[in-house]
Amino acid sequence: MTKLRVGIVFGGRSTEHEVSVTSATTILHALDPSRYEPVLIGVGHDGAWHVAETESRLLPEAVIGSAESRTSFVGLRAGLELLRRDDAASALARPLDVVFPIIHGRGGEDGSLQGLLELAAIPYVGCGVLSTALCMDKALAKAVLRDAGVPVVPYREISRHAAQLSTSEFAESVEQAFQYPLFVKPTNTGSSVGVQKVRTRAHLHHAIKEAARYDHDVLVEPGVDAREIECAVLGGHAPLASVLGEIRYASEFYDYEAKYASESTQLLIPADVSAPKAEEMRELALVAFHALKCWGMARVDFFLEKRSGRVLLNELNTLPGFTEGSMYPKLWEASGIALPELVDRLIELALERRRETDSLEIRFRK
Repeated sequence: MTKLRVGIVFGGRSTEHEVSVTSATTILHALDPSRYEPVLIGVGHDGAWHVAETESRLLPEAVIGSAESRTSFVGLRAGLELLRRDDAASALARPLDVVFPIIHGRGGEDGSLQGLLELAAIPYVGCGVLSTALCMDKALAKAVLRDAGVPVVPYREISRHAAQLSTSEFAESVEQAFQYPLFVKPTNTGSSVGVQKVRTRAHLHHAIKEAARYDHDVLVEPGVDAREIECAVLGGHAPLASVLGEIRYASEFYDYEAKYASESTQLLIPADVSAPKAEEMRELALVAFHALKCWGMARVDFFLEKRSGRVLLNELNTLPGFTEGSMYPKLWEASGIALPELVDRLIELALERRRETDSLEIRFRK
C-alpha cells in the first residue's frame, strides 16, 4: 500500500510557537508508520521554513533549531514554492498528499496558512480560509453566532490605532455598559496571550495598551462567574460533538500558565453537568460549527454561569492544541476515538474536502 505523505506544518511567527511545536510532536507520534510518511515543515520565529523528510521521526524542535537537519526557505513565496514543487532538485523530492497545519495563532490559525495551501491545491486538515479567519477574530465570530441564535458574552472593541491616541472615551463607554471585573484581550490571539482581568479604570487603560501590543484590535468583555466547559467537534457535513469536559484552575482565570504550565489545573472528563444541559451545549456546539462554516475540527468553549445555569459560548478554536494536556484529543478519547484514529479521520476529512473543491466548475458554461 502506498503511504500518504503528510506534511506537518508547525512553529510559526506567533506567541504560540512553542505550543505548536509540542502539538506537532504529538501528531507525529500518532501517525501510523505503515500508512503515512511524515514530512516535518517547521516555520521559525524569523519566518524561515525548514524541512526534514529523511529523518521522519526527528523531533520538531530539531527541525527548526538544527542546521544539520534542515533545508531553509525564507518568506511566504518560497514557502508556496516548497509546497508545490515536485522536481528532483526540491527539498521535497515528491509532492505532499495532505498537510496537517498545526501553527497556533497568527500566521496559522487566521486563514493565512490555509490560503497558502489553497493556492498550492494541497488538501489540509481543518477549517478553510473563511471559517479559520472568522473564528480567530473574536468580535466577528460573536456577530455571526448572535445571528445564528447562539448566546455569547457581550463586548466592546477598540482598534489599536484608536487606543494609542486615547482610551478615555472608550473606557467610559465600557463602564457604562459593564460592571467590573472586566476582561481585556487582543481580538486575534489564542492561548490567553495578552489577556488581563481588570477591576479599576487605571488597570483598564493599562490592559488595553498591553493587549494592543499583540493585535490590531482589543476586545473588552464583562467578567462572567462561570464554570468553563469545552466540547470537541469532528466532521464535515454531518459533524459529531464529543462528551463535555470541564477546566478547573487555581489562578484568577484560565491564563497561559494555567493552560500549559500549572500542575494545579484539572481537566475533568466528563464534565459534571446534567444530561439536559450537556445536550444543550453539544447542540449549540454543532450550530456554531455550521454557522461559522467550519470543517474537520473545532474545540468549542462555553461558560456555564454558576448562579443562573445560563450557557454562553465563549469561542471556537479551529486549530486546538494537541499537546499531552490538550482537551481536544482527550475529549475524543473519552468519546471512544483514540488519537491515532482521530488523526486518521481528520486526514480523511481533508481529502474529502479537496475532492469536493476539485469537482467545482472553474470555467463558466451556459
